[in-house]
Amino acid sequence: MNRFLRTFAVAAVTVAAPLAALAADWTPPGPIKLMIGFGAGGGADTQARLIAEAIEAKHGWTILPEQVTGNSGLNLLTALKDEPADGTAIGMIVTETMAYNLVASPESGLNAGDFTPLATTAAFRMGLVAMADGEFSSWEQVKAAAEAGKAVRFGTATTRQGDMAYHLGKGAGIDFNIVSVKGGKAIMNGLRGGDLDIGWVAGAQAKAVAQGEMINVARGIDTPLRETPEAPSITDIGSQFYLDGNFMFAAPGGMDPAVRDALAGAIAEVLADSGTGASQLVTRAFGGATVIKGDELDAMLAKAAGDSQALLKDVTE
Repeated sequence: MNRFLRTFAVAAVTVAAPLAALAADWTPPGPIKLMIGFGAGGGADTQARLIAEAIEAKHGWTILPEQVTGNSGLNLLTALKDEPADGTAIGMIVTETMAYNLVASPESGLNAGDFTPLATTAAFRMGLVAMADGEFSSWEQVKAAAEAGKAVRFGTATTRQGDMAYHLGKGAGIDFNIVSVKGGKAIMNGLRGGDLDIGWVAGAQAKAVAQGEMINVARGIDTPLRETPEAPSITDIGSQFYLDGNFMFAAPGGMDPAVRDALAGAIAEVLADSGTGASQLVTRAFGGATVIKGDELDAMLAKAAGDSQALLKDVTE
């Protein structure tokens, strides 16, 4: 077992220990610094801020959001690592940062034991997206175009997405022209402008698909996508892995289990309340909240780390 997975195993044992105090009795010893690993004004930034506002309203805590972006979330983790583990510093990232990016970037000097996973908020609705009226509106058309010698331009927004595009092409016998852009919105703009043929999008495509402008050629997650339940899974067309993930909150490592439980519980509480802006946003954008915490979250991240190691081995062979 490698160091990353060993660290998660130890963390799971720590979380399973009896809580030092009832989570309901805990309050932060000062204002909570909320680091947000996404650009200001975007959907993920808005989600983080709405969750913070709802927690403030329910509990009277003071939460101070700030942007800490770049390097696929590793800049945020670097800043978060040395903050106090007393509940006064948390960060919003994606599970991909805690799994794939840590595994793929040993030079960062970061490992899973430096952090305390708190809770996920919403799951990616990852699709392999194309224009609905174009020549790539089904996986069969993508395959046929590639077999006819066309270089299929595949938009990706993260290193993991790029590796998964290569891995999918390897399994399907297609040499994709993989194009790296900044974010799902840029991929959708590339599709609209004819600069891309297909691309990974993690939920932002839902409205365009529902309106008939775009189509999910395949799904990157293990459950059917609401707008296109008939879309095949990428594991049925060449991939050994899903391209799944969640938005999530994390804190510095070594956190008291009672503090972890209180913070995770506060996040879950506001997402379960349909009257909060946070709940309404994740329902509208992601089909509802997906809250995973505690031992279940530790196990999910450990599995994601193992899958990431296997993916990296595949794409470097």
